[in-house]
This record gives sequence, structure tokens and C-alpha cells, in this order.
Amino acid sequence: MAQPEYVPTLPADQRRVSERLPVPHSWRPHRPGEVVQQGGQPVGDKFGVIGPDQGYALKLAHLFEDKLVLTEGEHKADVLAGGTCVATKRAAIFGRAPVVYDLDVAFTVWGYLSAAKDEVVAYRKTLFAECAHHYEQQRAIADHVPESTLRLSPAEVRGSNWKALLGLS
Repeated sequence: MAQPEYVPTLPADQRRVSERLPVPHSWRPHRPGEVVQQGGQPVGDKFGVIGPDQGYALKLAHLFEDKLVLTEGEHKADVLAGGTCVATKRAAIFGRAPVVYDLDVAFTVWGYLSAAKDEVVAYRKTLFAECAHHYEQQRAIADHVPESTLRLSPAEVRGSNWKALLGLS
């Protein structure tokens, strides 16, 4: 609480006025994680695609747990891990955080939101097997989906042939 004006105070006890404050030194943020090299983010095996707030896709993936159509031998944790990688890749391509539609596209491409044909199930089973525990497999799943497919809307993905979506035909 400030002193009333009629109470005598020493000059050292008086509050500072802004004119008496020293000029602050210039400051720049030092971000060790920022990529400043000329080519931008490095690319190659196991680098992935960098995007903002990608961890949010893990929270959104749990909204799909009851919607996934799994066959015998497929595990929900593996499907969620692989689908999340595809969704984060899609979100990063657009330069934003993941949204529900990214996961919708990811699970639809691999046929997990409806009853899939036997050939789709046979193709995806080997890719998704135990991928929740192996980063390399998760990256391989995301890399199987071409960027042209990830740029499609969920409605366009639902209406397409799975081999065309994965660039196999």
C-alpha cells in the first residue's frame, strides 16, 4: 500500500518513476529446436513430417475407438497408432494442427471405418501388425499414403478405390 503524501519518506524509499528506470538490454529468443539451415527441415527415412501440436491427434484418435471395424487378428492400439501417423502427416501438409477430418481420412484410406474387402484387409494386416510398438512401421504406414491422397477431402476419399488412394493401381 502506498504511503499518504503527508508522511515523510526517504528518497530511497520512494517508488521509481518510469523515467528513472534503466533502459533494458535487447533480448532475442534462442530456440534450440528451430531449424535455421538453408534447406529447411531435413527429409529422409524416419524424419516424418513436422507440424504444430501433433500430439492432439492422439486425443482425437480415441473418438474413433468405437467406430473402427477390425477383423480377427487386428488390434485397436495398432490401428490407432498407424492412423494417427497418417493423420498428423495430412495435418502437417496443410500447416496446421490435426483435426477430426485428418483421422477420418486416415482410417478411411485403410478401410477401418467400414467393412473392408478381403484384399484390403490382407494388405493392411501385415503393415499394421504390432505397429503401436514400432516407430519404423508407423512411418512406413504414413509413407504408403501419397500426398495427393492426403490432400483429398473425406468425401472424396470415401468415394475412391483403395488401390488408387495408395498409389497401387
